[in-house]
Amino acid sequence: MGELSLIAALEQALSMRGGRVLRGPGDDAAVVRADGAVAVTSVDAVVEGVHFKLDTHSPADVGHKALAAALSDLGAMGARPGEAYVVLGLPSEFGEERALGLVHAMERLAERTGTVIAGGDVVGAPQLVVSVTVTGWGDSEDALAYRDGARPGDLVGVTGELGGSGAGMLLLEQGERDGPLVQRHLRPTPRLKAGAALAAAGVSAMIDVSDGIATDARHIAERSGVELLVELERAPLAPGLGEAAERLGRDPLELAAAAGEDYELLFTGPPDAREAVERAPAPLSVSWIGEVREGSGLTLLGAGGRELAVRGYEHS
Repeated sequence: MGELSLIAALEQALSMRGGRVLRGPGDDAAVVRADGAVAVTSVDAVVEGVHFKLDTHSPADVGHKALAAALSDLGAMGARPGEAYVVLGLPSEFGEERALGLVHAMERLAERTGTVIAGGDVVGAPQLVVSVTVTGWGDSEDALAYRDGARPGDLVGVTGELGGSGAGMLLLEQGERDGPLVQRHLRPTPRLKAGAALAAAGVSAMIDVSDGIATDARHIAERSGVELLVELERAPLAPGLGEAAERLGRDPLELAAAAGEDYELLFTGPPDAREAVERAPAPLSVSWIGEVREGSGLTLLGAGGRELAVRGYEHS
């Protein structure tokens, strides 16, 4: 696999849609016309053996998930998607066909979300690494959502359903390769439109559920200087999670709280914004699962109001 021929093939796989990117792959740097008063930038990376295994994830799965995880950070800020810049660290045996499969999957997700892959690099690496930098756009600093805005008296809410990705990962490890829970893990959906709508509706703080609400709710509490009380019995569980958890010998509520990579949006908002917030992310549903109180940290309640001492997912 020659580096120059691979780069040329990857460039051919990408489309410069939308008109914001004036110069994309092929120059020393991208040139982008601003699409708002503020730029919102996030960097994410996935590493073979840490975030995925190639015996359970195809190259296309890896490419999709790498871009989805990065775009999810823009959704959590309420930003419009813009450009992505991708660095591929490829082992010598990876091959051009698999590299193209990875990038084609990223390009399909980019097209669906209105993102342009505007540049990047290809380097050799001992294992597969995909690093993605994304830039989104906002009309003003105040139009975005942050982690530090939660206030006592706010409600705690979450979009969509929880636990599906964590259960899917465990099913993958047991040899299953199909089904909605497995697909939820392999091909997550970044909640970009929902995030922008929730920010406009007046949420006070927001974060994406990448590491499980047991960790991500704690981030909001720490950044805002408050306590979050979360009642897991009120949390929306992914369809089929109960049955899968029974087969796996796991507590479905703990999977919902700690397994991570659901990429839903966890947020807080004042009670007087409740109706607007509930309407905002349609067709996604909103579930109210707790409240913000004076104090610090996270109180996580499981079945029967029992306090749980669980943490979200941490990459080792």
